[in-house]
Amino acid sequence: MTSSHHSSVLALTTLPLADLRDRLLDLFCEVAYKEGDFTLSSGQKSTYYINGKQVTLHAAGGMMVGRLLLERLPAEVNAVAGLTLGADPMVSSVSVVGAYSDRPITPLIVRKAAKGHGTQAYIEGPTLPPGASVIVLEDVVTTGQSAWQAVERLRGAGYTVDTILALVDRQQGGTEFYQSQGLNFEALFSIADIKSHYAQRQNRR
Repeated sequence: MTSSHHSSVLALTTLPLADLRDRLLDLFCEVAYKEGDFTLSSGQKSTYYINGKQVTLHAAGGMMVGRLLLERLPAEVNAVAGLTLGADPMVSSVSVVGAYSDRPITPLIVRKAAKGHGTQAYIEGPTLPPGASVIVLEDVVTTGQSAWQAVERLRGAGYTVDTILALVDRQQGGTEFYQSQGLNFEALFSIADIKSHYAQRQNRR
C-alpha cells in the first residue's frame, strides 16, 4: 500500500458522514457497477450488474461502510449479522469501526446451511443473551430473500430482529417484501442513485 493511499484511507476515519456517503457512491460507480447485458443468479436478464463485494472488500470501502452503517444503528442494538458471503465483510467492518468509536458491536455470520461438524451451528460468533437486538446487514437487496433467511435463523436462535440495513436497494421487490414481514428496511443508496451518479461521471469524461 502506498503512503498516499494509506493517508487517504486514514482521512476517511474523520470525514463528515455526508461527504463520506458521496465518496462511497463514487467508489460504487468506480468498482462495483457495470452496464451491459447480464444474467442474474435468479435467471433474470439485466442491463446492469452491481457487485457489492468489490466495495466491502476494498480497504477504503470497508472503512466507509463501517462508519455509515454504525451511525444508523439504534442505541439499544449491540450486534449486527448477515448471511454469508455478501454480509461477512460488512459485519466485520461495523464491529471494527465500533471498537474504534468506543461502541462495541458483536458481529455474527449466518450460514446458509448448518455446519456439518462440531457444534453444527447456523450462526458463527459470540453467543448473545436471549432477546438481544440484532440488525441484519446486506450488500445488495433484490427480492429480499437472502436477508430474510438470516432473520429467520437469528429469530430461531432467540434473538430480536426487526430491521435490515443494506448498501443498495435494486428496487425489485425487496422493500415491499420486508414491509409485508413487518420489518424496517433502510438502504444507503437506491439503484436509481447509483445509475444517476454513474451517468454523470460518464458525461464528465
